[in-house]
Amino acid sequence: MPRFGLDARLAYYQQGGITQYIYHLIRELPALDPVGEYVILHSRKDRRDLSTAPNQRRVACWTPAHHRLERLALAVEVFPLRLDLLHSPDFIPPHKPGGWRSVITIHDLTFLHYPDFLTAESRRYYNGQIEAAVRCADHILTDSEATRLDVLNLLGVPPEKVTTVLLGLDERFRPAPPEAIRRVREANNLPEGYLLFVGTFEPRKNLGGLLRAYARLRDALPDAPPLVIAGRRGWLYEEVFTLGEELGLSGSLIWLEDVPHDDLPALYSGAAALCLPSFYEGFGFPPLEAMACGTPAVVSDRASLPEVVGEAALLINPDDPESLAGALRRLLTDSQLAEELRRKGLEQARKFDWRETARRTLAVYRRVLEGE
Repeated sequence: MPRFGLDARLAYYQQGGITQYIYHLIRELPALDPVGEYVILHSRKDRRDLSTAPNQRRVACWTPAHHRLERLALAVEVFPLRLDLLHSPDFIPPHKPGGWRSVITIHDLTFLHYPDFLTAESRRYYNGQIEAAVRCADHILTDSEATRLDVLNLLGVPPEKVTTVLLGLDERFRPAPPEAIRRVREANNLPEGYLLFVGTFEPRKNLGGLLRAYARLRDALPDAPPLVIAGRRGWLYEEVFTLGEELGLSGSLIWLEDVPHDDLPALYSGAAALCLPSFYEGFGFPPLEAMACGTPAVVSDRASLPEVVGEAALLINPDDPESLAGALRRLLTDSQLAEELRRKGLEQARKFDWRETARRTLAVYRRVLEGE
């Protein structure tokens, strides 16, 4: 039987979209393929056993994620495992002295599109890894067609080497009952019908553009609801806090950091709209999660976001604050439009399923092992 490895080390160090991806592959793949053996590579610091099936086993690794010698050190640890294939969900595979096949997932190429959006250290790391990773990989997965085209055009990879496998949606994202919404509102001192941003505080999320658009919205609609900015601090975010003060928005902004995951469905469900004006996304979970909770979304017209939301959200130009302000004004003043987007959003969200993500991923594994 084939022995597949899945590199889950990043799950110890980060929370976010890639970690969700790892968790769901760990859960779904062994159930789809009971004759395969799945070796889950954990950080040695991670005491959790993420295994979910008898055909999985846990292997603790010393090599930390994103170490400068990661590819060499991890290869030494992987070699004795005698894997047939190793999947690297964070796109950086080890060297292949053992001859196993390699599948990597490239979630986005922000560092090539917008190098100034990263710290100097991160730029050096990613730019130093990407070409070697692509050469080493037998096949590349992307989360969206937008990222697949980036891989082809920016990295010169042959089309037959890249497959788009859309991500899924956690089943906990659904319209929350009124009592759950009320509990989360009271816990965070939130009013009814707030506007919402969810994501890491970092440059590509365009929080500066969001605040400028919100200031224009307040000028046009003085009774516009407050803007809730929920997420965690990433990098190069400091000026966003001062910008809110400069725009005179301090009394209308509510910052929520490290919201418990179990509270997110109710937080989405209680919002009048979700705003994600990113300059670039490889996929973009928040609008999909919001739509699954019955909340209309306003998103950037860039990269993968139009692909994810389909015709179920309002698209805006992230370079133009008036574009976002106008879209929010329409949503807040047109109840028929808001209801139409709620209905379409629920339908669109149902198209994203982690079992289907795993099924398509497994099909790629098998093609790679067959030498296609």
